[in-house]
Amino acid sequence: MRDDVIRDVAAPGRRALLRGVGVFGVAAALPGLGACSAGPQSTNDTGSGGSGKDRTLTAVIGYGNDGSWDPTQTASAFSMAANNHVYEGLLDTDPITRVPYPALGTEVPKDPGATTWRFRLRPGATFHDGKPVTADDVVFVFDRILDPKTQTLAKGFFESWLKEVRKTGGDSVELVLKFPFPDGLSRLTLAKIMPKHVFGRPGAWDDAIKGLAVGSGPYRQTAHHPKSNTTFEAFDAYNGPRRPAFRKMNWLTIVDAAPRVAKISGTDAGAQIADNIPYANIGRLEQGGLKVAGGAGMNNLFLMFDTQHKPFDDIRVRQALHYAIDKEKMVKVALKGHGRAASSFLDQGNPSYRRARTVYDYDPDKAKALLKAAGVTGLNINILAVNVSWIVDCLPTIKASWDAIGVRTTLAPQETTAVFTKMDQRQDYQVVAAASNPNQFGLDADLIMHYNYGPQNLWMRYTRWADHPVARQLFKDMDRATREPDPGRKKAMVQDYIDVVAEQAVLYPVVHNELMTAWDPRLLTGIRAQPYPGINVLQATWV
Repeated sequence: MRDDVIRDVAAPGRRALLRGVGVFGVAAALPGLGACSAGPQSTNDTGSGGSGKDRTLTAVIGYGNDGSWDPTQTASAFSMAANNHVYEGLLDTDPITRVPYPALGTEVPKDPGATTWRFRLRPGATFHDGKPVTADDVVFVFDRILDPKTQTLAKGFFESWLKEVRKTGGDSVELVLKFPFPDGLSRLTLAKIMPKHVFGRPGAWDDAIKGLAVGSGPYRQTAHHPKSNTTFEAFDAYNGPRRPAFRKMNWLTIVDAAPRVAKISGTDAGAQIADNIPYANIGRLEQGGLKVAGGAGMNNLFLMFDTQHKPFDDIRVRQALHYAIDKEKMVKVALKGHGRAASSFLDQGNPSYRRARTVYDYDPDKAKALLKAAGVTGLNINILAVNVSWIVDCLPTIKASWDAIGVRTTLAPQETTAVFTKMDQRQDYQVVAAASNPNQFGLDADLIMHYNYGPQNLWMRYTRWADHPVARQLFKDMDRATREPDPGRKKAMVQDYIDVVAEQAVLYPVVHNELMTAWDPRLLTGIRAQPYPGINVLQATWV
């Protein structure tokens, strides 16, 4: 993410962002695009039918599909996963390694450290409405992302290092960088190329938020029913590197765990693959012949404090509450062993991971001493929490841990949108417990940290901490690390400022956990479990 902020975006964009970050994760007159509908599932097209190799792949996504579908704006787990099948960047990345490969661009720049990257578009590439992809479309998307008057989530991934994108021919462009930034190559997948003739018309960006999706990728959207399902079919004119293996796909949104598991279970299972599998169901699904695999990464339960609400302005109080939590019990009981206590903001598998200088190992005596030093007694806390199933499973451990040090704790889990609507409205709160997973944007530590921290960052607005002297110095240190050309020194600089983030504990992970995906290996091959919400079937096929 860019070196200073995720700026404030329109309220719908904020809510869409927070619905989908692992928390949460319109019809136009275009051929074959069905109208959006919010009707009950029984009235909606399910996309079922066919047999053999032409049968429909049915997937179950454990997150809502009523978030924004605008690729420049969204962090919705459902729509981001879908957009990776519908749209292309100049480069796209492997869903696990995040190594970039040519998509609409014909090759990866040979010199990642150059300050100009030149791309020629793939010959014959067309959008789903049959019109050719041109350099004007590329410039159109990047102009929106870099426009200082247009506040999008994608701006945070590019603005710090990308100066401009120029058309150099009908099928060629060049990207001009402010300074060498090799990590930017993998970020190009976050700039999905969209047709100017569709999204350049008045009101079209609102249509994109509501579900309008027209790309050049291997699958085209055929119907979108918020709160129910979205259907796709293979785009026959696609000539890129990830050929569609499924004639049709039907992605169901089932947020509740029990019906989601039921949809993929038993001899009459209605789906072949599902994400967000509860840990308690793994054994039964495996006994039924399904493959269940986990992806470990940045998915985490974090605590976020209102630093303007006393006594949470005191670093000792924030630290005490982290030291008090029995994280190993949480991992064992709530996560069934599929997680680790946080020892850095980054997960242990991240290439930039280093054990933080401050690690909140379970130490209730130290927690009590810190509260005493801060002069805090008789503290009552109401935890405002999202109702994501695994988060809810973790909450009793937090309550028991805090109660044990004399902090009377009340749990208040509720719909994610309700939690963050309160944040958007700047309502008073004490502590928020929620989940986040920046890995859906990428693996580089600069992106992950700027997603959460920055002077005008949305999360920092929620914490009301950005004007603190420590925060101001932190943001300067983050800026310097972004611009550091030497990879080794940059990594060390990032690790050093993460030590500050750990010590301050303003917004900080409690545990990192695995995300589980289940599929029928008798029917599907080439599936890889992701460490972030959603699925990717661009390299999968029928058995």
